[in-house]
Amino acid sequence: MLSETIVPTTNPKTLDAWIKLLDGTPLPVPCHSHDRVKEALADSRRSLRDIAEVMQDSPALVLGVMREANRHTHATIAEPAENLEVALNRLGLARVDALMQRLPTAPVEQIPLALRQLQMISQHASQQASGLFASRLARLWQDIHWGSLLFLSPLWPLALTHPQLLEEWEVRVVHRGEPAPKVERELFGVRLLSLCQALAEFWHLPTWVTQGYHLLQEERRSLAKVMHIARLHKSPLRQQQKLDADPELRRWLNHPANTVMLANGVALAAQHAWTGAHIRRWQQLISLYLQAALEDVQVQNHQQAAASARKHGLQGVFHPAQMLLWPADARYIPRGMQQASTPDTKALGDWRKYCADLLTEPSPFSNAMHLTTYAREALQACGMKRVLLLMCDKTQSYLRVHQLAGLPQQAASLTVPVEQSKLLQRLLTQSAQLRLTPQNHAQFSALLPGSLRVLFRGEHLLLRSLSNNGKVIMLLMADQGGGPFSEVSVQAFARTAQCLERALATFSNRGA
Repeated sequence: MLSETIVPTTNPKTLDAWIKLLDGTPLPVPCHSHDRVKEALADSRRSLRDIAEVMQDSPALVLGVMREANRHTHATIAEPAENLEVALNRLGLARVDALMQRLPTAPVEQIPLALRQLQMISQHASQQASGLFASRLARLWQDIHWGSLLFLSPLWPLALTHPQLLEEWEVRVVHRGEPAPKVERELFGVRLLSLCQALAEFWHLPTWVTQGYHLLQEERRSLAKVMHIARLHKSPLRQQQKLDADPELRRWLNHPANTVMLANGVALAAQHAWTGAHIRRWQQLISLYLQAALEDVQVQNHQQAAASARKHGLQGVFHPAQMLLWPADARYIPRGMQQASTPDTKALGDWRKYCADLLTEPSPFSNAMHLTTYAREALQACGMKRVLLLMCDKTQSYLRVHQLAGLPQQAASLTVPVEQSKLLQRLLTQSAQLRLTPQNHAQFSALLPGSLRVLFRGEHLLLRSLSNNGKVIMLLMADQGGGPFSEVSVQAFARTAQCLERALATFSNRGA
């Protein structure tokens, strides 16, 4: 799950720092894909094209081969390999086999969901590109196909290391309409398109990939002009007249490299809805590029989405083809905006048992770790996805992690100075509970130490301080993945905190 992915305690804030981190992040290859490619490499009857076709089931493997083939391009070869077949030929099968030995592998279900989701979008984009453009530009079909697959590849390692940042970006920019520059500066320290372009250039990815990012940043005026012309799709004659009046713009629009951007634009937009202004803009652009009716483009988009779902669909990964069966105005709601489900009867039964054990007198617990383990299990049973229990030192100067669930294991060694946070200081004066919501998140989140904020990305969070003998000794933090809470879970959280406080008192007086 996303919350289980390793998250560094501090985020890079410059392009150089991001490139160093993401370039050094190995992407896992699904075991079944790795085995199939190894088998193909060992088969002398297979052509390079056959091997490339087998490889395309694993976007991470494609990226690894392309990066290896282009690693020394700037020094030895004038141009980077533009497609996988050229890259395989440049490397030779022996070097490809050696590369396969170095790449990490994992069962597909163990690869983090955020990475699987983003790679599936890339596969959908390559399917859209092949269906829409490859037959019309037959000599360039490989460049179109592989460029479309790799266009979003700079984001793949980001989905592995910082899935919460991408999820928060999606919620705030796509669904809430916040300004992208402001959100990206806050989350990443740099613009996301700039990061993608810089990493694509660093990896020497196909030229059409870097051209696409250059277009989206440096040629926005031309893009805006063709978007205005594309809106006139009901009057093809007027569209043609406007393009004839601006030959330079017409040449700009008709460049084959634009197919990579168009395919990824429609694949990304389809993740959220098949209707609405966002996807319609991309479909109108494709209609203008192909000189085809908008309705025909929409039909082809749906057909290619269905074909992609058949080829690339994975259990637990959302594919936009699913929405073709939903009502016309249906929208996909990301995890960060979904209401958490209420715990089922069995889970609530487990929660009641844990709470009953906490309230048992005399205390049945052998030590504090034994006791707090029951509290952690109770919080998970009532629906909390991410849980952190921190203990105070004797002087209340520091908080140290005592129990955790749904968070990176590195967080177990976290030590938080209390003096750096006025919010923590207030919570440690007496038992209190605070609930963060979208309405008060900006106010209170800024008062939390950064090491805790990065663990609980999202706008919904519960904090509760617990006392024993009149002194606060523990702080609970919990959420349901960063999205809105189930009210049943909120009530159960408060009750669990009360039970834990009673249990701590009983445990501390067990010798009396």
